[in-house]
Amino acid sequence: MGACLGACSLLSCASCLCGSAPCILCGCCPASRNSTVSRLIFTVFLFLGVVVSIIMLSPGVESQLYKLPWVCEEGAGTPVVLQGYIDCGSLLGFRAVYRMCFAMAAFFFLFTLLMICVRSSRDPRAAVQNGFWFFKFLVLVGITVGAFYIPDGSFSDVWFYFGVVGSFLFILIQLVLLIDFAHSWNQRWLGKAEERDSRAWYAGLFIFTLLFYALSIAGVTLLFIYYTRPGACHEGKVFISLNLTLCVCVSIVAILPKVQNAQPNSGLLQASVIMLYTIFVTWLALSNVPDQKCNPHLLASSSNGTSLAGPEGYETQWWDAPSIVGLIVFILCTLFISVRSSDHRQVNSLMQTEDCPPMLEAGQQQVAASEGRAFDNEQDGVTYSYSFFHFCLVLASLHIMMTLTNWYKPGETRKMISTWTAVWVKICASWAGLLLYLWTLVAPLLLPNRDFS
Repeated sequence: MGACLGACSLLSCASCLCGSAPCILCGCCPASRNSTVSRLIFTVFLFLGVVVSIIMLSPGVESQLYKLPWVCEEGAGTPVVLQGYIDCGSLLGFRAVYRMCFAMAAFFFLFTLLMICVRSSRDPRAAVQNGFWFFKFLVLVGITVGAFYIPDGSFSDVWFYFGVVGSFLFILIQLVLLIDFAHSWNQRWLGKAEERDSRAWYAGLFIFTLLFYALSIAGVTLLFIYYTRPGACHEGKVFISLNLTLCVCVSIVAILPKVQNAQPNSGLLQASVIMLYTIFVTWLALSNVPDQKCNPHLLASSSNGTSLAGPEGYETQWWDAPSIVGLIVFILCTLFISVRSSDHRQVNSLMQTEDCPPMLEAGQQQVAASEGRAFDNEQDGVTYSYSFFHFCLVLASLHIMMTLTNWYKPGETRKMISTWTAVWVKICASWAGLLLYLWTLVAPLLLPNRDFS
């Protein structure tokens, strides 16, 4: 009997690995939407790749790898051929991160093309989106292994520019998420204040708005202190001053009477969030300035072994404060993309195609709650664009590649060189983000016949 039960359990697990997302949850888990579970599992795939990349960046992994006689020559610091094809250098440092992120980007790009124009779960391709997880994991592993067989050559140099473009676009997506989050937050608290006739909600909005502006001003002050010098660092001074001026102008536009009449949900809360994010992106840009006088993250050559030699005899740390904070922001934004609900209007304007009928979803949710599993809420229409979701993960893979390698352009095999490319990309992204937010404010005035509610 026990053997029969064990066999049935194995068959059940196998069906879940090959089947759809409803099998993923167990009886102790609450009922969840099939679409949400699928997005979360794909995000887990992405985070697994990020963890592997971080491990490959660890200096301890390199020292242990060279101790293995069957991998590399013991005690030799020069990469040798592994099984005649793979050299140890491709398994370490930024070269490993480039290949790992290339594999993730290729995996999600494959699904971007495969899931174009999927309208409901009745489409056969929806079964591939929401199921066959074991086989999809094998595909990801296979692409990853193949990526490490790519000859080094100019691969890193070419893929660097793909990362630049993808990271630029993902920074803009992060800003769209922040705008959407701030609008939803402001509207929700204003609605509660009107329903309950309580001033506490207004006070809360005021306190958070004041806090965000205070953090932004403190950030600008710290940028001037640590990233500028008297008589030098003119580019940094221009970038900080210009972005501060643009943020002030955007804040003024947000509270103009005409803008308030056309866009009642606009206010200083959203402007304060955008200002704080702009100062954050400015900080990321200045942390890549290839000048030791203007960049405190460039250290002397006597620093510890967790850094790589940089230009002008200086070294750059693997894990500095901008990289850590950027990684945290990346994780939060990626999770928001995965679990965002249907009331996030600006995100759904890009990702959503049709709403799931509420009556059908409510009925299925009751059945799923009793069985402790996910339920299919997309039989009459998908709740998000499958293709665009995977495209966001492609951009996320490129962005995390640039974040983990601190935007250093590959040079020699064991050397990464900081360039002004990363600085200008991030600064231009901050300007594009401010223009995008400004457009959300003035669009109802310029296009009065369109519905921006």
